[in-house]
Amino acid sequence: MAKVLKDVRVLEMGTFITGPAAGMLLADLGADVVKIEQPGTGDPFRAFNGGLYSPHFQTYNRNKRSITLDTRDAAGRAKLDELVAGADIFIQNFRPGAAAKLNVDAERLRALNPRLIYCAISGFGATGPDSQRPAFDTVAQAASGFLRLVLNPDNPRVVGPALADAITGFYAAYGILGALHERHRTGKGRLVELSMLEAMCHFNLDDFTHFFSADQIMGPYSRPSVSQSYVFVCADGKWIALHMSSPPKFWEGLAQAVEWPDMLQRPEFADRQARIANYEKVVEQLAPIFRTRSLADWCDRLGRQDVPHSPVHDAAAALATDQARHLRLAVEAEHPQMGTFRTVRSPVTFDGERDLTITPPPVLGEHNAVLLGKA
Repeated sequence: MAKVLKDVRVLEMGTFITGPAAGMLLADLGADVVKIEQPGTGDPFRAFNGGLYSPHFQTYNRNKRSITLDTRDAAGRAKLDELVAGADIFIQNFRPGAAAKLNVDAERLRALNPRLIYCAISGFGATGPDSQRPAFDTVAQAASGFLRLVLNPDNPRVVGPALADAITGFYAAYGILGALHERHRTGKGRLVELSMLEAMCHFNLDDFTHFFSADQIMGPYSRPSVSQSYVFVCADGKWIALHMSSPPKFWEGLAQAVEWPDMLQRPEFADRQARIANYEKVVEQLAPIFRTRSLADWCDRLGRQDVPHSPVHDAAAALATDQARHLRLAVEAEHPQMGTFRTVRSPVTFDGERDLTITPPPVLGEHNAVLLGKA
């Protein structure tokens, strides 16, 4: 199957999510990702929820090999240097200054291998007044302006997955791949640097663009009203989501589905601008209607009218749909010590080839003998 990075060797000294996520994305494309961990403890995420193979760790560490090295001592440093000499990419997400203490700073490693692409991920940047501040997912979401867009203003409470962590990992892989492409032309590596703050500000670009172009401060309901997005509760207590966008045909189809043929004659439904301006009124009018039928009934009615919709699935239901099964989104493999590992495959297909193979996350130091010549 397609392994577009099969000749690329990555050394990852990542912990928690940002660094490991970047490494996983490259591993999913076929790169040989060697995770370098501290002896005894390894990536701190291993121990979350108990044990050294927790769900938190599994999420971002598939398709990798694990070795243990203490790069602060001479023997560990020597082994690292041997690996660096033959590597293409090095990834770390330490707080600025920590890499030098571990003898894995960019200056030293790039001197050993000028072709090395060195990626350093930080919370707030390598320099500046906030560079030494600790940064985790919620902090980066808040600092970038993104968190305010997903909080209920009447009950501000953090919800959802670790978006800032995962998104920063995506941007890191994006920068690494750009540097890797350039190296084919120049023969030289790059120092790729990014912070969670920068990544989330870029991801939040629409918010900033509205501010720059229209002096508009977006709120949590700004985008849903413009995109005409809704979630309604059905008669059986299940939720259904609609994204009606701009084409009138979607609204005409909705009018038929809800058996309200003159719906679009009402002032609040008359056109796109009216529906945006009267978002709450639209919700108030439609919500009681959706409570009259079951989720399955609404999906059938909306589907026949080509109205963009979906049940609001949980993890189990999302993978159980006919389409998810057709796409073979869920994959699994056996680990000799940890048993069956299940995950969701990479979404990318190359020339019709879909990679359904997966390597379970390694246990700590699993590949010491192969890569370091020690048990």
